[in-house]
Amino acid sequence: MKKIVALTGAGISAESGLATFRASDGLWENHRIEDVATPEGWAKDPALVLDFYNQRRAAARAARPNAGHRALAALEDQFEVVVITQNVDDLHERAGSSRVLHLHGKLLESRSSRYESLVYPMSSDRIELGELCERGHQLRPNIVWFGEAVPLMEQAMREAATADVLLVIGTSLQVYPAAGLVDYVPRATPVYIIDPGRPPLASRSRLHFITEPATTGVPRVAAELRALRAR
Repeated sequence: MKKIVALTGAGISAESGLATFRASDGLWENHRIEDVATPEGWAKDPALVLDFYNQRRAAARAARPNAGHRALAALEDQFEVVVITQNVDDLHERAGSSRVLHLHGKLLESRSSRYESLVYPMSSDRIELGELCERGHQLRPNIVWFGEAVPLMEQAMREAATADVLLVIGTSLQVYPAAGLVDYVPRATPVYIIDPGRPPLASRSRLHFITEPATTGVPRVAAELRALRAR
């Protein structure tokens, strides 16, 4: 047992005070997903989209990594750990994780609305209308919206295919293509599902459900993995 791959979702950041992506009423922070997380929403009302992510960015900067983030990062002292996250905040990095793939982009970056390769780190919380990239096009959040390609998906598949252990933390496994990463993990690889609910998953021979939030479930599984390695 050498390589741990962790697939994380909104549940782990929710315990740091960040709203989960989609509430039970289908809204995200009282907004329709179609209005703030699609290319069509951006084309219709870019000011609304920018303001929405400006608020999310400020909330993310104010949040702090929790015990789940920290326990995952601490595993790097004994294992190779790759975090594949659906979250756009930087809490994994601030907790100390050194290898993080952000499938859905990064909230603390902006990019050109026309040239995807023009990406800029952000020191402030805001992107304003009229703020342009170096080639004269409006800046937008560096977020992968519904209907857009997921650039890091192939890399994530390769990481999943070489996992000795898979941790699924705080995700419903309902958002594709990220949810499909489980299918790339070797069948003999143990899979730990850490979530208060019980996300649907096809039967596997080495499937473990830890029906707890990340702040208690991840430290518990981390301790178990350390004990197994010490045998």
